[in-house]
Formats: sequence, structure tokens, C-alpha cells
Amino acid sequence: MRFEIEAGGQARAVSVTPVDGGWRRVSIDGREWDTSMVRAGDRWSLLVREPSSVPAGAGRSYDVAFEAGAGGAWRVHVDGATVPASLRTSAQRLRRHGALDAGDGRVVAPMSGRVVKLLVSPGDQVEARQGVVVVEAMKMENELRAPRAGVVREVRVAEGVSVEAQAVLVVID
Repeated sequence: MRFEIEAGGQARAVSVTPVDGGWRRVSIDGREWDTSMVRAGDRWSLLVREPSSVPAGAGRSYDVAFEAGAGGAWRVHVDGATVPASLRTSAQRLRRHGALDAGDGRVVAPMSGRVVKLLVSPGDQVEARQGVVVVEAMKMENELRAPRAGVVREVRVAEGVSVEAQAVLVVID
């Protein structure tokens, strides 16, 4: 699974893939770690190790908590330090790479996930930044928003379906 986050004011390219024994290989801007995360009440215990670490269990443990903020932002608390973070939307990412102009009305999945809820239907009038679809990825629900005001021309997904990263979900004229 690939996606982009913004943490501490910097955009980061993140990739997560399963490896042996329940571990996940996490790559952030090309640097890799093996991780294991377990929920402990309202907090998480995160174990991080270099992929080549010996013995296999060696690593560093972090106490992590997530706090929802306004507008889809999060505050991530790691061992007492707070880092503002957010999942970068497909529109932000594409605009940064020059692939989306203000006239493009596509709502694109920022990462692989499952459609939890459709908030619009074809023919609906929407405002810029209005929520149009909710996608669950990595046990977090993400409300994807209209990149501009207009009329919903197409809804290309249904509730409950799985979607790949970069799949076009909704088209707005």
C-alpha cells in the first residue's frame, strides 16, 4: 500500500508491505524499517527495527497515541512528543506533481482501501471541498472531498468495494 502523509510540515512518501511473522515493512521516503504495532487501550505500542537487525527481535519500542484534529488533521503523540500529521489528499499530491489543474473534477483514492460510504449520487450539486466518499484504509476512515464545485457526473464505486490507489471514484463536472 502506498500513500503520502504530511508530518511536521513535510510531505512524506510512505509504502507499507507485509513481511514474515506479522511484521510490516515500512518505507518512508525510501528508508526502510520493519514495524509491529499492537493496540494497548487508547494507545499503541510500536516496535521498530532495521530490516537487517540481528537478533530478529531487536528494535526500539515507542508509545503512540492518535488525536483527531480539525479538517482531517491529526496530532500523533510519540513518546510524549507531538507531531501534527495528515493524509495528503490525491488533489494535493497531484497538484504538487503538476498532474491536476483547477478544472479537473476527479476524486481519486489516495491509497488502497474499502469504500465505506458514498455521500453523493450522480446529478447531485456539490460545493468545493464537500465530502463525496469515505474510504477506509489502515483502519482509519478518510473523507475524500470534491476538488471544486459542480455537478456529480459519475460515481464509479459502490459501498463495500475495495479500491486501488489512484482509482477514480467520483467525477464532477
